[in-house]
Amino acid sequence: MPFRVRGLRVMLFPALLGATLSVASAQTGFTEAERTDWETFLSTAKIGEAVQLGGPEAVTRPWKLTLTKGEVTRFGLWKDIDLGAAQGGPDCWRYEIAAYELDVLLGVGMVLPVVERTFQGRWGSLQLWMDGVEGLKDRMARGPDALKVEAEEWDRKAYLQRAFDSLIANEDRNVNNILIGDDDRKMILIDHSRTFRTAKPYATALVYGASGLMKTKDGTPYPFLQLPRAFVEKIRSLDAKSVKAAVKGHLTGKEIQTLLARRDLILKEVDDLIRQKGEAEVLY
Repeated sequence: MPFRVRGLRVMLFPALLGATLSVASAQTGFTEAERTDWETFLSTAKIGEAVQLGGPEAVTRPWKLTLTKGEVTRFGLWKDIDLGAAQGGPDCWRYEIAAYELDVLLGVGMVLPVVERTFQGRWGSLQLWMDGVEGLKDRMARGPDALKVEAEEWDRKAYLQRAFDSLIANEDRNVNNILIGDDDRKMILIDHSRTFRTAKPYATALVYGASGLMKTKDGTPYPFLQLPRAFVEKIRSLDAKSVKAAVKGHLTGKEIQTLLARRDLILKEVDDLIRQKGEAEVLY
């Protein structure tokens, strides 16, 4: 069993969650103030060299842009994909921004800064490109003992990621869009253009969990058995007003209402676990 977690495509490893936003932000290498600075950089930096990516691991055909402001030069990933259901979607650049904005709202600290930005006369999402990290796919190729974290810590990362992806209805998590950095204690999730589903079954079921849509080959579910108390409290506080304010027009009313239906399913599962095992075994 690679990395002590069942399955391959759905082995999900997010960043550690802190009790507050500032702690959580540090898990991806940014304090809250630094995150704001990077948002400003992405929004205002001069665009230089642009290279369009392709191949099986870049199916949305994003652009890698060289960004410069003052003495700072970094890369950013820009995409403008916007496909409807009839075209094989939904697959939309707006969801990249909405996933980041919800990450910030919930204090999760998994998603890199991303903003709305024009390129070649078109609107799209521009996300900070993280240097000095390794893809989970490459790390897995080294063998089952390649990660430097304990099983309990790793499991907690997986549980948190599953809960977050269940909330945003991310059906597309895989080893190609998970990055690992800094002694395996910074786990970064990328590629959220195929999220925020509203059609069945995503309106009435979660992607993960005891009754989740994703299961192993033998039918075993991918649960989220333990979650940070602060994360669960923030999930409980979500309502249409707070989500709408956070996502700033990047989700429709229907997408927000369907997200809130999934919120209720997550909370029901957490409350069921607490009744079965006790709060101390579920929340930390």
